[in-house]
Amino acid sequence: MNLLALDTATDACSAAVWLDGRLHGRCELAGRSHTQRLPQLVQQVMAEAGLPFGALDGLVCGVGPGSFAGVRIGVAYTQGLALGLDRPVLGVTSLAMLAMASLAESPDDARVLVAIDARMAEVYFQPFARDAQGLPQPLAEARVCAPTAVPAQIGDWLATGTGWGAYPEALRAATQAQLSTVQPDALPDAAAALRIAAPRFAAEACDAARLMPVYLRNQVALTLVEQQARRAETVAQRAVNAE
Repeated sequence: MNLLALDTATDACSAAVWLDGRLHGRCELAGRSHTQRLPQLVQQVMAEAGLPFGALDGLVCGVGPGSFAGVRIGVAYTQGLALGLDRPVLGVTSLAMLAMASLAESPDDARVLVAIDARMAEVYFQPFARDAQGLPQPLAEARVCAPTAVPAQIGDWLATGTGWGAYPEALRAATQAQLSTVQPDALPDAAAALRIAAPRFAAEACDAARLMPVYLRNQVALTLVEQQARRAETVAQRAVNAE
């Protein structure tokens, strides 16, 4: 199976290709330049894999939570590319990507508390354990809340995500967890999304029109965000036409 994954939900911009079980990926800090950098990263990883767009079996997209602009850019680009290629898509959350990266380097019984800085003095938070396939299994629904409002998570845990960098004391006090490892600078990466999506893609992929962002906050995207998303979709369609 050949899959292309991308993620722009946070400050990181990443793209990765799954080529019959082999990974080719790139990830960099993009700040506010996701719209410009994403097409370049996609072209680079496809070239490194030696894979034409027409040989893709599907696409994987980071659907958030994260910045409203970033999430919309990634989703719109994926939809534009998938519609142009007539390929199915699968969404993976930012929280699951971070959990995958942390659990991949940990013992089988490890559990991880993922917290992403959501700005506005809040975090996106979700606990995970490893399932029978070695993939991150949510232990509760994802939430956005103040660091002090995160529910207690008694026992031994790993911790990852920028929320732990922004609010370490508040999260430690709220969770009451015994933390063996803390990765306060970790950001989602499309390579982790592929590790989650590859074994599930055939059963769970959907039409591109059904790919939905995960915001968690009850707030609509601003007009500027929608404009950026439309530009991203246009760039994706041009990539297909140039193939």
